[in-house]
Amino acid sequence: MFRRSLCLPPLLAALAAPAAGADTTIHILHVNDLHSRIEPVDKHNSTCTPEEDAAGDCFGGVARLKAVIDRLRGELEGQPVVVLDAGDQFQGSLMYTAHKGAVEAEFMNMIGFDAMAVGNHEFDDGPDTLSAFIGAVEFPLVSGNVDVSAEPALAGDLADRLVLDLGGGVTLGIVSALATDTVDTSSPGGNIVFGDEIAAIAEDVAALEAQGVTHIIALTHVGLPVDVRIAEAGIAGLDAIVGGHSHTLLSNTDADAAGPYPLMIGDVPIVQAGAYSRHVGHLALRFDDAGRVIAATGDTIALDTSVIPDQAAAARVSELAAPLAEIKAEVVGRAMDPVGAGTCRSEECPMGNLVAEAMLEAVAGQGVTIAIQNGGGLRASFEAGEVTMGDVLAVLPFQNTLATFEATGAMIIDALENGVSQVEEEAGRFPQVAGLRFTWDPTIGPSEGRVTEVLVMQDGDWVPIDPEATYLAVTNDYLRNGGDGYRMFEVAETAYDHGPGLETVVARYLGARPDGYRPRADGRIT
Repeated sequence: MFRRSLCLPPLLAALAAPAAGADTTIHILHVNDLHSRIEPVDKHNSTCTPEEDAAGDCFGGVARLKAVIDRLRGELEGQPVVVLDAGDQFQGSLMYTAHKGAVEAEFMNMIGFDAMAVGNHEFDDGPDTLSAFIGAVEFPLVSGNVDVSAEPALAGDLADRLVLDLGGGVTLGIVSALATDTVDTSSPGGNIVFGDEIAAIAEDVAALEAQGVTHIIALTHVGLPVDVRIAEAGIAGLDAIVGGHSHTLLSNTDADAAGPYPLMIGDVPIVQAGAYSRHVGHLALRFDDAGRVIAATGDTIALDTSVIPDQAAAARVSELAAPLAEIKAEVVGRAMDPVGAGTCRSEECPMGNLVAEAMLEAVAGQGVTIAIQNGGGLRASFEAGEVTMGDVLAVLPFQNTLATFEATGAMIIDALENGVSQVEEEAGRFPQVAGLRFTWDPTIGPSEGRVTEVLVMQDGDWVPIDPEATYLAVTNDYLRNGGDGYRMFEVAETAYDHGPGLETVVARYLGARPDGYRPRADGRIT
């Protein structure tokens, strides 16, 4: 792997060097998994309208984020401060769909980020789009277990580790890792090699220590379970982990938090700040003069209606949103009850049923009888009432197309096994289905065959799937080409990946129901 250390200019005015034997406190302001939530979001993480925001019904957005970071910088003036992003700025709203990272780069520069870990979704539109983003931002991107040296678009652009100069003789070393299943969850291409996360971090920490760096953190995009394993590995010299990828909110004050802030694993504090621009984290690491952490304190800060948005940022957001407003405001249908997506990574969910049924209806005339959609591809929910194209795009931001193919019953069973193989990690591969029913047992190990029964509709009855029979199926082009571990679909016969956009299919499905769509759960997944 190539090796490169980067030093940034001082973040603050030059500080007096600390006296011998004095403690040093470094303040880390951090976000993760914003997923292009440039505008404020509602409680379902869908983009808010200006009217909803004015009514106090919205959260987050980059204007609130800038306001809070500016305030914290002011309060901490004269102390070492660093602003970090743990990955996944890309993908999730019409802002990204229209501008492919340029808007995210503009606001990150405006806010003044100092470094960013590469997230898996930064590869969603291939290396070229990530390369353009790297060229547009005014800070380095880092990922120590990703070898891009054979990828012409990225070679030399991505650091394995960083050393940031925080002023006053204080430096901060940053190591990083990206989830190795990015080859399944995104589109990095065949030239990029992913190494073991823990081994890469240990190697880079040792390299920084050899340079004399004594304050070292990991800025990761691997998810909380892997962050815990990194902490448990006992890597000497690693002082803290600032993570992303699993959208985990750690907090001492939020009732919905998954754990305390920081989460201590041995002597290593781990922090993460949820997702979708709703929170920013503030971790204060106090080091003794030998570079050992002697205190780790802080919390996540909710970007709720109590935060007054930065006026300049809000004005720029409005300017960028104006051309998109007409598209997003088009009413495409009506939901008679809320259509939730909150459990789509672990069980049958209303949004999964809606999308899978819409996919199946779109191609039923071709003889297709089975639909499979990955739960992680469903990124927001619907409120009851009118559904706009903006609402649909918030649910389905990835510009996937319908993909039809022939599959044996055995292939469908293998696909379902893959889908339930990482439920404990809340992986996005969990299958939402139409035209079939299946039962799975979470007490069985992932490699031991969790799927215990699969039924398909035949002549008006549910019957066991025939492993030797051939079925016509529909999914999205991402899964059909092996995404989220669905590699069995790559060899499918008579595959056609260029159907209509999934967001268009769902909008048409809703529009074809003049009396409205009523969500339902019917036990198709048990």
